[in-house]
Amino acid sequence: MENYSRTNLPIFVKIYFMKLLTIFFLLFNTQVFAEQTCSRVATINYQEVLVDATSTQKGEGLRFHIEKDPIAKLYLDEYQRKNQITWPNAILGTAGTAMVVSSFLINSNSRSNKDLPLFGGLALIFVNFLVAKTIENENENNLVKAIKEYNKRNLPKIYFNPLQNDGKSTSVELSKSWDF
Repeated sequence: MENYSRTNLPIFVKIYFMKLLTIFFLLFNTQVFAEQTCSRVATINYQEVLVDATSTQKGEGLRFHIEKDPIAKLYLDEYQRKNQITWPNAILGTAGTAMVVSSFLINSNSRSNKDLPLFGGLALIFVNFLVAKTIENENENNLVKAIKEYNKRNLPKIYFNPLQNDGKSTSVELSKSWDF
């Protein structure tokens, strides 16, 4: 029997491993997003209302109330516009994934030729995730502003705490401050 090292693995083993890894990440991500989407509620007139009533538009559950105020509606529209998937994020994620997959398919004896695309792709995916998550967290301010503008001039009041997460904190943000 042959002794297979990391560099001599047959192609079908590499493809099988990548399929398993992809399935694992897809299942993990959908579970995380489903938990976050279903748990966001606001209280209006002593009743809980889902903030993200549909899976396509975040904040759509509050539109019925917020569209009564034109300023609040503008903030909600901006919030929903900025929450859409952008091409740069999709391209960077696809490029990072392609680099990771290509690192398993490279047929070379040099370890550095295989590790460079692997770690480069993983770094690209990680940075893309951090930037997208930061933009998403910053965009939550538009939803909060929409609710505040609505509450200034309208009844019934909307009570919403975007940081309320059943005691769990899963927020990741990048920030830059300038000191002179």
